[in-house]
Amino acid sequence: MPDNSADYEDSDELLPTFDEDDHPARVWNLLWLVNPGDEEAALQQFDAWREARAGAEHDSGDEQWLWDLKDAIDWRSGFYVDWKDIDSFVAAIDELAARWNLRIDWGGDLDDEDFAQDLDVPALMTTAHDRLREHGYTVWNWNTGGDGYAGWIALSRDDEAMLALCSLLGVEVRPGSDPF
Repeated sequence: MPDNSADYEDSDELLPTFDEDDHPARVWNLLWLVNPGDEEAALQQFDAWREARAGAEHDSGDEQWLWDLKDAIDWRSGFYVDWKDIDSFVAAIDELAARWNLRIDWGGDLDDEDFAQDLDVPALMTTAHDRLREHGYTVWNWNTGGDGYAGWIALSRDDEAMLALCSLLGVEVRPGSDPF
């Protein structure tokens, strides 16, 4: 009889494992998570990231790698907006969600001044997170240490892998329901 014991293993054992000494491989895995089903986009972004990293001497322990990654994925697989720029945040999230033919119901007409006057990026991020969770996606945001909001979207089934990987990378992330 064939050995099918792998079909019955604990789901925690199916989570990917990451080599702590291979920083580029961890970045590749992150790109794989934020580009579900689109290996070509992940590869293009990885190449752009490596090109940015080759331009100067960097240590994998510095934080510049994350800013280089932000530049490589911005508006394709990630977002970075000023703390008060709700228009750019909405446009970026709408663009990212459109990759999966999804539209965000923002809860009202963003062009209506009465509706939009009390909105801010954290409130909109929470709304986007909630709406995308309904379709199996999670909005993630990372601590920029400044006045901006940055993040990406990944499959909800990869939440534990995202947290484990970001921990190895030294990136403080939270779901979009809990913005920094």
